Amino acid sequence: MYIDIVPNRNSPPAILLRETRRVGKRSVKKTVANLSTCPPEAIEALRLALKGIALVPAAGAYAVERSLPHGHVEAMLGMMRKLGMDTLLASRPCRERDLVLAMIAQRLVDPCSKLATTRQWHATTLAAELNVADADENELYSALDWLLDRQDRIERKLAKRHLAEGARVLYDVSSSSYHGHCCPLAARGHNRDEEHLACIVWGLLTDGEGRPVAVEVYEGNTGDPSTVADQVEKLRDRFGLTRVVLVGDRGMLTQARIEEIKQHPQLGWISALRSEAIQALVEQGAVQLSLFDAQNLAEITSDLYPGERLMVCHNPLLAEDRKRTRGELLDATEKELTRIAADVKRRTKTPLKADEIGLKVGKVISRFKVGKHFVLDIQDGHFTFTRNAERIAREARLDGIYIIRTSEVTQALSAPDTVRAYKSLGQVEQAFRCIKKLDLRIRPIHHRTEDHVKSHIFLCMLAYYVEWHLRKALASVLFQDEELDTARWSRDPVAKAQPSQTVQRKKQTKQTPDGWPVHSFQTLMNELTTRCKNTCRIGQGKDAARFTTLTEPTDFQRHVFSLLGLRCT
Repeated sequence: MYIDIVPNRNSPPAILLRETRRVGKRSVKKTVANLSTCPPEAIEALRLALKGIALVPAAGAYAVERSLPHGHVEAMLGMMRKLGMDTLLASRPCRERDLVLAMIAQRLVDPCSKLATTRQWHATTLAAELNVADADENELYSALDWLLDRQDRIERKLAKRHLAEGARVLYDVSSSSYHGHCCPLAARGHNRDEEHLACIVWGLLTDGEGRPVAVEVYEGNTGDPSTVADQVEKLRDRFGLTRVVLVGDRGMLTQARIEEIKQHPQLGWISALRSEAIQALVEQGAVQLSLFDAQNLAEITSDLYPGERLMVCHNPLLAEDRKRTRGELLDATEKELTRIAADVKRRTKTPLKADEIGLKVGKVISRFKVGKHFVLDIQDGHFTFTRNAERIAREARLDGIYIIRTSEVTQALSAPDTVRAYKSLGQVEQAFRCIKKLDLRIRPIHHRTEDHVKSHIFLCMLAYYVEWHLRKALASVLFQDEELDTARWSRDPVAKAQPSQTVQRKKQTKQTPDGWPVHSFQTLMNELTTRCKNTCRIGQGKDAARFTTLTEPTDFQRHVFSLLGLRCT
């Protein structure tokens, strides 16, 4: 007997169970049963049985004992191998190197505490791939100590890879909240997490493209400008670079810090002027608003800044934004001060003392930060205020104007490129967002010792180094502007940056021009987790045989791995 499929012109084919016998010289077919309504699985099982193949229940012959997400681990470890992260950490294999590599990868997979790390990396193939499945948290802390001892030489290797003589170096500072009371680095300072907690300050040094090269950790009450000297020392003495251009914002490269840098003539710098300095140039007559009647960028010089080039920029959109913001803050401040004035006037039996009124007013001024635009009269039982119209008008004249300053000569860096170089500090801000919030979540910091805090932050920097390269390679399938690196150095340096048509189309259609889905970095990693490593069993009991197999990749997963330059079988 056999199964025969008979086509029907306007209906589904008929599936028949038939037998054939010889009658003389002819073969005669006999239909035993019509199987057209049977499930396809039953028909296939009958077909195999008719061929003499012994069938057994699937559960008895084959079982998947465990499936672990593997695709995202495969992608990250593949990129780490391409970047030579193993030799970057240490030239020879060792247990500590494997543990640090695993912690870097785990930071990208699922950032968590060191104790949780020893549990979480068993939920994927990470621990088995790097042979660290038996590690406990004490080993991880020992590996952190090992990493901190090697930080200097690792950073020198990164500098050798990505920094050359004459290169532009970006530097900025951030801070992260500290949860605990033990670490001597934790102190009350400018907490950028906007939490009422002690914090820890850390400065990130990158190349001109925002690729991290080095990180330095400071006490939480350290001022941003005071960290610059360490970076100058690091660039000159540790990295052996005599000619670089340090790019920092106006709060970082203050006049005092620039004077220190000038003691090293081979070091260049790019920064910006504060509003008070811009006002002084306007009053001196060096900045004329008529400069911007037909252009938005003009280069000037001033006796106040000898040996420097000043790029004066005017952005009308920025001017409108500052005008609107100032108006909103003035209105909000006036509303609160009016309430305080009414309260003071109402208190006739027990008038408020001047210091009590001052505390209330101080809270409002500190909140909205436009107290300089008000004239205050505070006495015992008396409080009045008025807007300082002259000062407001003087500030309004500078709306939309900012000035970039540099030591670089025109032959080395044109005026537009100087402005573009300063704006490239936004790439360091992107690094802060990824490390602190989006992906690596450096906070909350719970480590008790100073060394462990430093090594934890350095570990997060190394994880971002891997992520930076992953994002570059996968830009075409991310909500990321692939043309940004080129456009940054060709578009108008002052006008508002416009996204390319490519990224606009990706955001509208949620697809690439080739039809692939577009993801955020995290959802793309989640998409890769469906490629699993499966532990399978054949048979039961002592005679059961086990083997591992990988889930067959989808077409999109194959495309992602091809973008990374990795094989996906």
